[in-house]
Amino acid sequence: MDTAPLIWNRVVPWTGIFTNIISDRDPQFTSALWTNLYQLFGTELLFPTAYHPQTDGLAESKIQTLEDMTSIHANTNHTPAILEKGWNSKLPQNCFRKELVKIHPTAASFKEMLEKPRKHAVRCMEDAFSYAKDKWDKSHTTADFKVGYLVLVSTTNFKKNKECKKLKDSFAGPFVIKPLHGENAV
Repeated sequence: MDTAPLIWNRVVPWTGIFTNIISDRDPQFTSALWTNLYQLFGTELLFPTAYHPQTDGLAESKIQTLEDMTSIHANTNHTPAILEKGWNSKLPQNCFRKELVKIHPTAASFKEMLEKPRKHAVRCMEDAFSYAKDKWDKSHTTADFKVGYLVLVSTTNFKKNKECKKLKDSFAGPFVIKPLHGENAV
């Protein structure tokens, strides 16, 4: 019940009534209250399928952009604006701060101001990639597949006819490798 007034008071005045809502089957959006609201306003509730959450490409694109920006900020401790332009954009909430001082840099210091955050960002990203690679290398080994080898296939995402999960085999096989389709694909 808490979400409905929030959306009605804070979102709908800016966006209008939704034509559809994409939900991950959250009980909050599938309750009787929301079902009645959807019928009342002519809103359609859409559910993504399991293992395929790309129901709404625009939302996925926005989420990917946010993930990229968050990753950049987490690795460099700089905003994307500083890395791209060399300074933060003037935002309305910053207009009333007394600490803001207008600086007129010379050409040399202006160039340095632009290059310094980028160089720092490159170093930070290299460190982050190196850290991630070291962490990956410690826990993963490359499999050496060859034609004729016997392999087992994980059944984690296999759906069989109403089989009890506890009694289901974790792997199927063994299967003989016939052709190779790359280093880790058979």
